[in-house]
Formats: sequence, structure tokens, C-alpha cells
Amino acid sequence: MKALLFSLKIAFVLTAVLIVVLCGAYPLAVWAGAQVLFPKPANGSLITDKDGTVRGSMLLAQNFASNKYFWPRASAAGTGYDATSSGGTNFGPTSQKLNDSIKAAVAAYRTANNLAADAPVPADAVTSSGSGLDPHISIANAQAQAARVAQARHLPLAAIQALIAEHTEGRDLGVLGEPRVNVLLLNLALDQADTPKA
Repeated sequence: MKALLFSLKIAFVLTAVLIVVLCGAYPLAVWAGAQVLFPKPANGSLITDKDGTVRGSMLLAQNFASNKYFWPRASAAGTGYDATSSGGTNFGPTSQKLNDSIKAAVAAYRTANNLAADAPVPADAVTSSGSGLDPHISIANAQAQAARVAQARHLPLAAIQALIAEHTEGRDLGVLGEPRVNVLLLNLALDQADTPKA
């Protein structure tokens, strides 16, 4: 009986210690470290206006449907761009449904952007990312949309292309990934460029 009580006491003490360490001290240390080392991403990388209104996050795509804006990658997250339901289509490469949806997306993209019937279409323009919330598009995708955006905003194509170049992010650490454009930042810059100076 004494041995059983001793074992129970040790089990309760170890459980209490582990609760304090793993449910309290460790998460607090991770949070504090993130606030010190990576404060912007740790707090959602939010983009705010001059008046403090949050316009979005640099880390999450949002739907821009107007011709005046660059469009992000397609999203299969929930009903689209739903941060609470991140995910892809889960269609495999042999899926006929995936093949049909890509063909339809290619035709729609060419039509919307006034491209020739045989013009190449960037893969990220017609496929969704694994998360459905990827905030970036390829440079080729941005360039293919540039004429549509310029026409809708009545701005010179060269001005739109300059904004694309200005908002192109390089490879991570100089070697990882591909150069890319953050759609939210580019669209906010478009709005600023389109706003008459006081």
C-alpha cells in the first residue's frame, strides 16, 4: 500500500511539473522569443493604412476580383481564401476533374488578360497552392496581368511594370525558391499610385 501511494505521489508531482513546463513555461518562452526575434511575422505581418486600418496580412492571400487589381493564385481553402479552412484541392495528377478545371482556368485567364489563344499561361495562374492562401504570384503571372490592370486603371503599362519590378521579392537566402510578387503589397501600391496627390 505504501509503495502504491508513493507511486501515485510521484505520478501527480511529475504531471504537475510537466503541466507547468509544457503548458506554461515553454509556450511563454516560444512566444517571448518570437516577439524579440521575429516580431512582425509573430504578430501576423499585418499591413495597416496611415489611419491604422488593417488591410490584410503579407502572409495570407485575399481575393481580388476587379480588373483594377492583380489577381492572386486560385484558392481551394473553404469557399476561397478562407484562413480558417486552409487546404488544397487534393486532386492527383491523373484526376480528370483537375485536368478539366485547369483547361477552363487557362481559357478564362487568356480571355480576361487579352492573351492569344496559344499564349503560355503561368502554372500559378491556373492552379491553387497547397494551402490555398499563398500570398505570392510568379513574375510571369504578374507580367501577364499587367496590361489588363494598366487598361482598367488608365495608367501606362510601363508604370505598372515598374511597380511589379519594385515589388518583386528575391529568392530566400539568395538561393531558395523563385523570385515572386506579393499580391497584396502590389495592389496597395497600385491604389497609392492611382490616388491623386494632395
